[in-house]
Amino acid sequence: MDALALLLAATFNAGTVLAIAALGLLINERAGIVNLGAEGMMLVAAIAGFATAVHTGNDWLAFAAGAAAGALMAAAFGVLVIWLNTNQYATGLALSLFGAGFSAFAGISYTQEKLTERAHFEIPGLADLPFVGPAMFRQHPMVYFAVALTIGLAWFLYRSRAGLVLRAVGESPESAHALGYPVRRIRLAAVMVGGALCGVSGAYISVIYTPLWVEGMIAGKGWIALALTTFATWRPARVLLGAYLFGGVTMLQFHLQGEGVQVPSQFLTMLPYVATIVVLVLISRNATFIKVNMPASIGKPFFPGS
Repeated sequence: MDALALLLAATFNAGTVLAIAALGLLINERAGIVNLGAEGMMLVAAIAGFATAVHTGNDWLAFAAGAAAGALMAAAFGVLVIWLNTNQYATGLALSLFGAGFSAFAGISYTQEKLTERAHFEIPGLADLPFVGPAMFRQHPMVYFAVALTIGLAWFLYRSRAGLVLRAVGESPESAHALGYPVRRIRLAAVMVGGALCGVSGAYISVIYTPLWVEGMIAGKGWIALALTTFATWRPARVLLGAYLFGGVTMLQFHLQGEGVQVPSQFLTMLPYVATIVVLVLISRNATFIKVNMPASIGKPFFPGS
């Protein structure tokens, strides 16, 4: 039972990384913008957050630095695709490649740096409960932030006027423009918020999840976060559940290795990506379900007055 509790705790921790980034990308896509640069934004945010933590010793400043780095890169992406009408997919890929190269260059002097001892968090009283205490109530506050963010985003999208406007922009930007809404500015704001959340996720990886800096340490998590939005059919609660599912698959490989299961490590490393492909293939079989839930104008450029 203790081993299972530790596995669940690790699952929630790993799922938080994917959930925060995927919720940010969900905001982008609800506004009609596809940003394939998540991997690059998370890498730059990871080195920005790690460097801030090294120099200040303050994790919350590190998260702020990661959010700022992600938002800045997303703003550059937004200007290119929203105002200059560059191809969203090509620009996103370019952003991802830029982030990988820039983070590697900026992080050269930080590869040997070590952070101070990480603080341990627990909820008094609840943390001492059998099984559920170690599994759920001894987590970093960002784990609970991901749950609160999911609830808040669901309320925002389906219960607030601003959320209705955001979804309208993603469904029919021409109609939203005709009603007087500033479609381009709304899309830019959505892209920057999404980039900031990807940045928080990247900083969480380098500061808390694996407190160190290594080139390419995001290791495909940005791409899995992108796949999660489709897996969840653009709904926040499903994003969180999907993030925990993939987080559990990721942690299972380490758990099996620790238990001495004789399975090639390369196969276990493949598990999260194989799971991603299998889930997407299964979902894609029901094209009608995808079409009903997918924002109608996702990935399509908008030209005011055209």
